[in-house]
Amino acid sequence: MTADDHLPGPVAVLANPTAGRGRHRALLPRLLEGLAAAGRPVRLLPASSTAEAEAACRAAVRDGAGALVAIGGDGTVHRALQAVAGTDVPFGPIPAGTGNDFALDTGFPADPLAAVAVIADAVRVGRTSAVDLARMTGPDGTERWYGAVLAAGFDAIVNERANRMRWPRGPRRYDLAILVELARLRPRRYTLRLDGVPHELDAVLVAVGNCPTYGGGMRICPDADPTDGLLDVVVAGRVNRRTLIRVKPRIYQGTHVSHPLVRSFRARTVEVTAEGITTYADGERSLGLPVTISAVPGALRLLR
Repeated sequence: MTADDHLPGPVAVLANPTAGRGRHRALLPRLLEGLAAAGRPVRLLPASSTAEAEAACRAAVRDGAGALVAIGGDGTVHRALQAVAGTDVPFGPIPAGTGNDFALDTGFPADPLAAVAVIADAVRVGRTSAVDLARMTGPDGTERWYGAVLAAGFDAIVNERANRMRWPRGPRRYDLAILVELARLRPRRYTLRLDGVPHELDAVLVAVGNCPTYGGGMRICPDADPTDGLLDVVVAGRVNRRTLIRVKPRIYQGTHVSHPLVRSFRARTVEVTAEGITTYADGERSLGLPVTISAVPGALRLLR
């Protein structure tokens, strides 16, 4: 597939200098040079907050950007996706964050400079490849897109706890949030409606994946394929603390799905209902339950 209809416009770039705790900050000039080598103007988007980042991406697409590139982790990619999803503006993720699950799961190199080379070559020759995205819809009609995984159980609850905490700073806050929520762990009643078929179940973890991984390489939905037009749903049922602690490391290999209390489903449309849970998509705080998630085939054109 070619992207000639859009490449005459500038390549808009969203960069998050704090991604990955800033370890790639010094690389930014080289990354921008690598993109400029494709022979198109490169425009760095101004953004000092997540809201500004998303607004800047939407404005760039609206104003005729030929392509959009995100330099950062899954959170940066998530903001950019809101602007390019469902459009014919091609997109390139440059993995420079703590978690780069979407970029890696869709075939980009882990090294930022290598990823730039892939994207610049695609821009130069006008090459794109289509992948699916997941579209979430809340009861009030609010829509959000995500590329990797939606967490709607224990992991979402931990994220919500960590975001409310003011101490400690850094990754230790997340570790403490895990301990607090493990102590409070209890199965919740969920209603899943998969392509219209209802399933009532008690669970501690529910994940809906367009891609296999989240959280920096945890293969929570190991069989998810972002080109099959389907969503993978993984549910851990009435799991106690000891079992969850024992099973959790297996998620990195994706072998947790063989545990007898873990169930997997596949559907084009997934409705998730439960009380008191705010979902996290691509690691970013998203919509509260209930939500309806739809696989949208070919919703994104990747520069590779």
